[in-house]
Amino acid sequence: EISKLHENLGATIIYVTHDQTEAMTLGTRIVVMKDGVVQQVDTPQNLYNTPCNLFVAGFMGSPQMNFLDAVISEKGGNLIAKVGEHELVIPAAKAKALKDGGYVGKTVVMGIRPEDVTDDATAFPESTVEAKINVYELLGAEVFLYFDVNGTQITARVDPGTKAKTGDPVKFDFNMEKTHFFDKDTELVITN
Repeated sequence: EISKLHENLGATIIYVTHDQTEAMTLGTRIVVMKDGVVQQVDTPQNLYNTPCNLFVAGFMGSPQMNFLDAVISEKGGNLIAKVGEHELVIPAAKAKALKDGGYVGKTVVMGIRPEDVTDDATAFPESTVEAKINVYELLGAEVFLYFDVNGTQITARVDPGTKAKTGDPVKFDFNMEKTHFFDKDTELVITN
């Protein structure tokens, strides 16, 4: 009804909500605030794709973005995000931003959205994590798989045709082109 009203009036409407889904579906420009301080002002899609900090990244999207502590290191000419025993190859553009920012040898926060984690272990073979599925959640058109990586729960949004079930060991690929890296101290984005 609010969307129809906005369409019919053609006027600017300021709508305040704590529901990010409501904001995403109704808003053409969204102001994300935390503790009374503006964090980012942008279109819904830009807030989702290019969050300026950890708070905005975690707030926009349902289920929320997965966050992992990762140590940035160099190996064989590549930059690697090391999460526990898992080594994930960082794409060139993101690697350059991390290297130029002096993050090699440091711990950063790596963010990845559930739809960018796949149970197709051939999609991104340079960034595979093997884990046991803790929870399988069928939602009809999609399945959420929950698993732990180095003590952190991760959510993968996968195709409902998946063969994976609770308790199964599965190889998950992370689409590293879609990762976001954040400074662990300032929580500001390093690279989207």
